[in-house]
Amino acid sequence: MVDPLSDIIRLLRPQAIFTKAISGAGCWGVRYADFGHPSFAVVIEGSCRLAVDGQRELSLDAGDFVLLPTTPGFEMSGFEPVTPEFIDPHVAARASGEVRHGEQHGAASVRIQGGYFVFGSADSGLLLSLLPDLIHVRGVDRLSTLVTLLVEEAAFDRPGRDLVLARLVEILLVEALRLQQTPDAPAGLMRGLGDARLAEAVRQMHTDPARPWTMADLAKEAALSRSAFFDRFSRNVGVPPMEYLLAWRMALAKDLLRRSDITIAEVAERVGYGSASTFSTAFSRYVGQPPGRYARKSTDQFVASS
Repeated sequence: MVDPLSDIIRLLRPQAIFTKAISGAGCWGVRYADFGHPSFAVVIEGSCRLAVDGQRELSLDAGDFVLLPTTPGFEMSGFEPVTPEFIDPHVAARASGEVRHGEQHGAASVRIQGGYFVFGSADSGLLLSLLPDLIHVRGVDRLSTLVTLLVEEAAFDRPGRDLVLARLVEILLVEALRLQQTPDAPAGLMRGLGDARLAEAVRQMHTDPARPWTMADLAKEAALSRSAFFDRFSRNVGVPPMEYLLAWRMALAKDLLRRSDITIAEVAERVGYGSASTFSTAFSRYVGQPPGRYARKSTDQFVASS
């Protein structure tokens, strides 16, 4: 059975993992600017306050796990009033050793193991729009164990290190996102997959994106009327069904166009378009450039980075 979550994480291609220890003591507070890359943290001991832009403030305790797929600006501090110190996350990311906030000596009030990674996909923005902005999980030992394994693997330059790190991050993402399949989760893919009827329609779109799906077809897969399906899908996934299908087809098309062994006509057929010209028009409208130019640009970027 096709798994939409695995499909999306496969296309995101997480890589280049970086981890570090973070601690705070005394009266402390920091303000990080928008970073853009996905980041994660697990509280090892103690507690602190976390306020992510656009989200409700959280009190983090030992065992808590946080994942920010795009890491917008945020403040982190102890519980005393304080004017936060501004930190450029791109500069902080290059720092080595433990990052200590507040008093530099003595016992820490909180110890955190954090990290970030990047996505290899040039289309990560589209795919990330289907995921929650913030994931906060309490008391799940599996997540803490995965972070520990990431830290240990990142610390040594052993054979196979990059592959192991990439797979661990993929597992970390899956484990964290699985826990978002609840009715009260923010609108997005995971909330949609938590609804058995909607999940079947989403799976069918991923299983056979080339099929000329109609709203009636998808509603039938979900065993709902067209109007009930449209409303339920839009409310839970956050976008209308045909908009989700278009986004998925375009994500697949971009991935296929990065390969050198496939023609534009073959890409068009695989993502549900009857001709290369029809696909080119749709792709250009959605992406802002024709597929041939996108493919050449992707090839040039790959060569330059090799």
